Amino acid sequence: MANTKSSAGRRARAPREFSQPHTTVDVVIFSVLDNALQVLLVQRPDEPGEPFPGRWALPGGFVDVVVDRTLEECARRKLYDKTGVASPYLEQLGSWGSAVRDPRGWSATHVWFALIAAQDVTLAKGANAAEVAWFAVDAVIAAQGLAFDHDVILQAAVERLRSKVEYTSLPAFLLPEPFTLPQLQRMYEIVLGRPVDKSGFRTRMLAAGFLKEAGYVAGESNRPALGYSIVDRSAPAVFPRTFSPRGGD
Repeated sequence: MANTKSSAGRRARAPREFSQPHTTVDVVIFSVLDNALQVLLVQRPDEPGEPFPGRWALPGGFVDVVVDRTLEECARRKLYDKTGVASPYLEQLGSWGSAVRDPRGWSATHVWFALIAAQDVTLAKGANAAEVAWFAVDAVIAAQGLAFDHDVILQAAVERLRSKVEYTSLPAFLLPEPFTLPQLQRMYEIVLGRPVDKSGFRTRMLAAGFLKEAGYVAGESNRPALGYSIVDRSAPAVFPRTFSPRGGD
């Protein structure tokens, strides 16, 4: 009986109150423009009370518990708000949280990265952004001037992307369809920041089974070339080995 009363007493106690951290979602949106890997940034409002006023940041914002059933739904909503693209390649990157990353209080953010063909994008500033623009990734990383801890997040996203490009078909998601194999190879080289040996590239791409023929398109020097599109946009193909920096792919 004593144990029963004790258990009932524990159940009757009011739950302990805990302060809730701010919960946000950020999206690192990559594309290729002017033969360079670019990231989409938004400029924060330059107004009193705003954290990091006037600084550039990754697009994102607070989770809306009314409309966002999951964190990924929130990421897709933020992505669409800024680009008008509903279904690009999207992959969860990780989570960052601390008591000091946001001056408004304890904050945790959950981060995705997206790959978008630049031709598909219509930029929109949104409700809480002064401006929105593309920036060369390497220049942003060198400057180290983003709001919050977004420099750290961007660095992690670039490292993840370049690491996976070594053994997957991810660069194909940066191209408008249909595209040629030389265009795809060029996309690999832009993302990796180095040449990819041409020998065996065509064989590797076609053997992986992630491409399907999509008719002839204008290739190099406007010559007709066979175009391709992606069979399954839900996930990249995985290759059995990485690309060689020089020779012997």
